Amino acid sequence: MRVSNLDRRTLLRGAAIGGGGAALASWFPAWAQPVSRGIVRPLPTVSGTDIALRIAHQMMMVDGRESHAIGINGTVPAPLIRLRQGQTVRLSVTNDLHDEDSSIHWHGLLVPFQFDGVPGISFPGVKPKSTFVYEFPIVQSGTYWYHSHSGLQEQMGHYGPIVIDPEGEDPIRSEREHVIVLSDHSQMHPHAIFRKLKQQAGYFNYQKQTLASLLAGKDQPQKDRLEWGRMRMDPSDVSDVTGATYTYLVNGHGPKDNWTALFRPGERVRLRIINASAMTNFNVRIPGLPMTVVQADGQHVRPVTVDEFQIAVAETYDVIVTPPDERAYTFVGEAVDRSGLARATLAPREGMSAQVPPLRERPLATMKDMGMDMAGMDMPGMDMSGSTGGTIDLSKPEGAVPAGGASEPSGGTIDLSKPDSAMPGMDHSAMGGMSMNMRAPSNAPQVKMGPGVQTISPMPADRTGEPGQGLENAGHKVLVYRDLMALTRNPDVRAPDRAMEIHLTGNMERFMWSFDGQKFNEVTAPIPFVENERVRVTLVNDSMMSHPIHLHGHFFELVTGHGEYAPRKHTVNVPPGGKVSFDVTADAIGDWAFHCHMLYHMHAGMMRVVSVRPRGEAA
Repeated sequence: MRVSNLDRRTLLRGAAIGGGGAALASWFPAWAQPVSRGIVRPLPTVSGTDIALRIAHQMMMVDGRESHAIGINGTVPAPLIRLRQGQTVRLSVTNDLHDEDSSIHWHGLLVPFQFDGVPGISFPGVKPKSTFVYEFPIVQSGTYWYHSHSGLQEQMGHYGPIVIDPEGEDPIRSEREHVIVLSDHSQMHPHAIFRKLKQQAGYFNYQKQTLASLLAGKDQPQKDRLEWGRMRMDPSDVSDVTGATYTYLVNGHGPKDNWTALFRPGERVRLRIINASAMTNFNVRIPGLPMTVVQADGQHVRPVTVDEFQIAVAETYDVIVTPPDERAYTFVGEAVDRSGLARATLAPREGMSAQVPPLRERPLATMKDMGMDMAGMDMPGMDMSGSTGGTIDLSKPEGAVPAGGASEPSGGTIDLSKPDSAMPGMDHSAMGGMSMNMRAPSNAPQVKMGPGVQTISPMPADRTGEPGQGLENAGHKVLVYRDLMALTRNPDVRAPDRAMEIHLTGNMERFMWSFDGQKFNEVTAPIPFVENERVRVTLVNDSMMSHPIHLHGHFFELVTGHGEYAPRKHTVNVPPGGKVSFDVTADAIGDWAFHCHMLYHMHAGMMRVVSVRPRGEAA
């Protein structure tokens, strides 16, 4: 639907007369909203070796609406902390929330574990009306961020950016830079959001398939809808929390606020982009302006020029753009489920704006997102290299190749000639106790169906060469993980000493999330590491939701075929039905959080502790 300026003014004026102007205006997509002249307001900045931060309740304005928030030093996002590699910093954090503990985790910073900022793991937390002093050396440079690790405070605005300048010359040359903090904001209290997710699957999904879309020939055909319905799976359920309750922000400003960053034509402009959202992966593009990626998670990468990239929750990307003309460009951060977008403007002067593109068609999950990718599978008695034909009979144990005492499959077949079709006659709700783990070694933990595990990916695929949900047919160059290569040789290039496989598990209908089928409060022992050992970790996503997984206190190297120049990251997104491997050197002694950075997934139990012990003490 396109709305002219005249029609929009008429509709809004009429609604206002009837007392419903604000309600009606909220139904317009971002690109149809009345546009302000633009807010040119750099983030407040604190720097030096002694920094004071105050956490408190406050109000904030988003697109003209007032909201309750938790901010730091009176701002949302929190102030930009600007540091320099080689200095030692003291950060005095005062909790003025009156009735609840708080904390700050320095996301991506390599710090002593007692200053990592995770209550119950690395320190007790910051009690109300008290101050905790973090003190640590700055051993790295790059773009990072900080946020609460207490309850759901992050969703309410408790997050902010960090920029660390290098000791020597920065290999990234630019004449100007802007920090762009993407986030999601709701008028609904985060505990109310969590309660609704627990009460009803897909509560915030307002983009379900309908009879009208079927009659119009859109979305899935009738046969596929029936098959997915039999499995009790909704292919439109791509995001747990959506634009139905979220407004997507740039530096604390909504799409109508039109936050604006200035440039001079021909300048090399560095954009430090941080995804500080609670639950939203964004697809980022600047129509008409290519972006050259030069950093990922604060680490230098060989420059790669793209038109778009997907940034998962908690990731950071630095890009260089060179606007050639004296005109405005729109920075678009589109929610992965296409339910809304964050918007800003790059312009040579104040008061300018460019066209905001309409939301693209929302993606639908496929059988690959269920871990049913047949490509490259080596099945006993079957040659998969030249044909997609044949079937796997799940009523026969050799069909599923269960390992380590898995229970008998409950029947059904998978038609390999139809890789995008569902499993005929199979009801996932009746598959309790079944293991479809077809690739784990015999010593790997076996994950079985049960109350907290709704699906198990029988054939997960390495999807690091894919651009992300909804971007498969973007029509332009989209960044994939395999495009990333470290600018310099990695500090540790040893082969792994051992390997482990960890399953990302959940029950979407009951909103239960876990590692290896166990929630955080059900686990009695940490994941053990020995100081300086090299471990290859493979994450297998057995669910139909993306999971950005973050390891505290360490960087790891993605296994994407680049050897000694593998990209180093602290967070990696594992797509539905996908798997990702990384090599990590356990060089930081202490207890470290390891979790999904989707805030409500972590809150529901998708978290573990990684314990790194000195070699002399490790059993």
